[in-house]
Amino acid sequence: MPTLYWISVTVHVLAAMFWLGGMLFLGLVGAPVLRAVESPAVRQALFATLGLRFRRLGWIAIGILVVTGVANLHYRGLLRWEGVLGDAVFWRTPLGHALGAKLVAVTLMLVASAIHDFALGPAAGRASPGSPAAVRLRRRAALLARANALIAVVLVVAAVRLARGGA
Repeated sequence: MPTLYWISVTVHVLAAMFWLGGMLFLGLVGAPVLRAVESPAVRQALFATLGLRFRRLGWIAIGILVVTGVANLHYRGLLRWEGVLGDAVFWRTPLGHALGAKLVAVTLMLVASAIHDFALGPAAGRASPGSPAAVRLRRRAALLARANALIAVVLVVAAVRLARGGA
């Protein structure tokens, strides 16, 4: 494999570590600590600041993941229509299943991230601190973030299977 492939894979793995690690940190460390902040206004401001900072960097990581993911598929010969993407037989192989699972997980992750980052999160930040609407929106955003973390785990499993040839 060419050197550019190995660089692309390395950058892809680093971006995935940043994105997933950031989500896990926010969900398992940041959010529980912030929930203990007594003042609803301070808690909401901290959540908003932390969320905006990670959102910007997280979407950069997602962009890197998409670009390097496409490059990695190209280097592995999996972006050809004939014999691969346009071949029903390919999609019934273990490699086809792994690629399909990863593509579905990536799509779900992108949709969930966009809804969380551009709809629910900002709406929770605009709601009056401590109000029922703010609490409801924050809970929905937290639930979607947890679901997205689970999707990310499925994505990692599919990625490992894909890297191992579908095994």
